[in-house]
Amino acid sequence: MTDKLLNHRAEGSTTAPPLLLGPSLGTSTALWDKVAPELSATHRVVRWDLPGHGGSAADLIGPGATVGDLAGLVLALADALGIERFAYAGVSLGGAVGLHLAVHHPERVSALAVICSSAHFGGSQPWEERAALVRREGLAGLAESANSRWFTAGFTVPELVADHRAADPGAYAACCDALAAFDLRDRLPDVTVPTLLVAGREDPATPPAHLREIADAVPGSALVEIPGASHLAPAQCPQAVLTALRAHFSGGAKRGMEVRRQVLGDAHVDRAQARQTPFTARFQDFISRYAWGEIWTDPTLTRRERSMITLTALVAHGHYDELAMHVRAARRGGLTPEEIGAVLLQTAVYCGVPAANSAFATAQRVLAEEAEGTGG
Repeated sequence: MTDKLLNHRAEGSTTAPPLLLGPSLGTSTALWDKVAPELSATHRVVRWDLPGHGGSAADLIGPGATVGDLAGLVLALADALGIERFAYAGVSLGGAVGLHLAVHHPERVSALAVICSSAHFGGSQPWEERAALVRREGLAGLAESANSRWFTAGFTVPELVADHRAADPGAYAACCDALAAFDLRDRLPDVTVPTLLVAGREDPATPPAHLREIADAVPGSALVEIPGASHLAPAQCPQAVLTALRAHFSGGAKRGMEVRRQVLGDAHVDRAQARQTPFTARFQDFISRYAWGEIWTDPTLTRRERSMITLTALVAHGHYDELAMHVRAARRGGLTPEEIGAVLLQTAVYCGVPAANSAFATAQRVLAEEAEGTGG
């Protein structure tokens, strides 16, 4: 069964939001080496190889293949990994796959980034000619010009050039067939998922105008142009690509603020926001993005369980002002006074009687305020 799936590499927690990363023609998962590990801090990252590239079997596609065929292979991989809905980023041909998925399978895609790609690739003739050349002569000659097509002068990634040279000619040619037939320009307004376009300002293969064309047609999309980047921007300018993708995919601060309000209540969060100053703004963003946007959104534990753990940790360290806040949060989350009391009683055993004594006093005050209707 595995030889019928695209070769892939998975990184990050299996409980994190899934993010699939698609490659450019002639490359492998190595295209994402300087970006994927960083993204895996917040996502379940799955990079995949095109047929006949990297570790993927060549016979997964054949002559006359389409981008739709490649998208079908990506969906089969996602299904095999138990991934129903995912964010997606792809470069060049990988970006075309993402556009196809967003148009034809919008229920599977939560957000999309199209990098150094296009809704069409300059007409069918150049790709038909390249396919014929590769079928006739192999990839050695074409690989010699990889650096000039992929990078600015003086830059190279030898591993990617080696991947180009080692790709299966038949599968590579079939990918050229897919590019020759690809044209989604008339369907771009149908893309409804949050979409980011990333252009390399020095890209000769898919110049920024191609990304602007998509951005102009896809409702609510955003466009980023990276100075100094050519066609394989994730390899040449990884930090710039990483910054753009993090901002687009994580939504950590926004999602975290939503969860923070659900757990702590609007009144508390509004007071905290009102007290925010330029000095504390980055700290508040940090809390929203990481504590609330990542930890409290992880489905491994329920919010009730997280409340009990948090109460215990605050007692252990004597943070009684924070404890009061989280006693209120625990009540909002459905813990009964008896359950809160049981948690604090357990802290007497493991954190010490004096700490538990202070904790009970704090909790009793909060619960009394709640009973009188003055809490919050």
